[in-house]
Amino acid sequence: MHNLALELKRNGHTVTGSDDEVFEPSKSRLREAGLLPTKMGWKADRITADLDVVILGMHAREDNPELQRARELNLTIQSFPEFVAERSADKMRLVIAGSHGKTTTTAMVMHILQHQGMDFDYLVGSKLDGFELMVRLSDAPIIVIEGDEYLSSALDLNPKFLWYKPHVSVITGIAWDHINVFPTYEQYVHQFERFIDTLPEAAAVYYYGPDQDLSDLFKPDKPIIAEAYETPEFRVTDQGAVVTVNGHDYPMQVFGAHNFANMQGAVRMVGELEISEEDAWKALSTFKGTARRLEKMNIPNILAYKDFAHSPSKVKATVEAVRSMYPEKSLVAALELHTFSSLNKDFIPHYNGTMNQADRAFVHYNPHVLEMKSMPDLPEGYVQEQLGNVQVITKVEELKNQIAQQPPENAVYLFMSSGNWAGTDWVEVLRKRD
Repeated sequence: MHNLALELKRNGHTVTGSDDEVFEPSKSRLREAGLLPTKMGWKADRITADLDVVILGMHAREDNPELQRARELNLTIQSFPEFVAERSADKMRLVIAGSHGKTTTTAMVMHILQHQGMDFDYLVGSKLDGFELMVRLSDAPIIVIEGDEYLSSALDLNPKFLWYKPHVSVITGIAWDHINVFPTYEQYVHQFERFIDTLPEAAAVYYYGPDQDLSDLFKPDKPIIAEAYETPEFRVTDQGAVVTVNGHDYPMQVFGAHNFANMQGAVRMVGELEISEEDAWKALSTFKGTARRLEKMNIPNILAYKDFAHSPSKVKATVEAVRSMYPEKSLVAALELHTFSSLNKDFIPHYNGTMNQADRAFVHYNPHVLEMKSMPDLPEGYVQEQLGNVQVITKVEELKNQIAQQPPENAVYLFMSSGNWAGTDWVEVLRKRD
């Protein structure tokens, strides 16, 4: 939302906004642009009849006083995805969907297009090198959109990606997530079926073929061009990973089978823009990844990565990627349970076995987060019982002490979370060890 506010102001619009709390780096960026609210919280008198549109984020509930005032005034109220969809109605729309890998695959597509010197708009869920903001809305003829399956707003309880109706799409796979709004796996899968049903006639969609539940969604009578893709051939060397396509080797700056599968989807997508496979793979050989997606941490003499992984499929893929890249090292992996799904007692068993390839595995969650989310207590013993070969720690100071005791010699560290570990700076923790 703050990236959209910055982009709209840069485009010459008058922008105001509100929130109950704003964190860094959003806070500093909004302040520099003159957009930071002078007071936090919701004030109905901020909403006036002269507003052209009110853009509603997921954080604002239906009883929000500013939202109630906007409805009383009969103002135009749009969710974030509805607003983006309206402003991209005349563009060629490329949408990346899937339970995992959306942000990275979107970034890969953007990297290829930038490498080819193409003009395009975008919406992506992470800060990327070479792109000032996470949103661009201009006169460009193309837009690349990260298509999220989560709900659009308090007034629109439909997945965000249903708004976009892409000409070209990639679906990276399906693995149950967002249990708080899709309480059964069948309901969750159905959202992707709905997405496929929104595709315009003759749209092109590329999907990860080894995912059987995803493959089963494609009906032969639907007038779209659907094509499966798989993970390309790759190998790990002392210098890094190498992908082989059509007899050509492409040394990569990222690693992990899931990343190379996502690259294959990105290459298929940009092929619809008449970018050759060779040009696409050459561009991807310079792709350095995205923030918090297997991002290497800058710690002298210590090898460590951080990752946004939070759902079971993401955790498993990330742990396996690090293990395959460093087979001779001792892998110390830590996972923070932070999302509604990951803290749900009924969902916890899905994490069983996801960290088996780590030599030492820690799982942390903060009881205060459960309280803030109005969720029931999660007994430490239950989590331990369900996850098995991990050490469950609810006090972050104890976790920091445990991590600091791990020997740095011949070790690689992996920290996975969509939260912030109660403000813990793992770089500082590991530096103190050295």
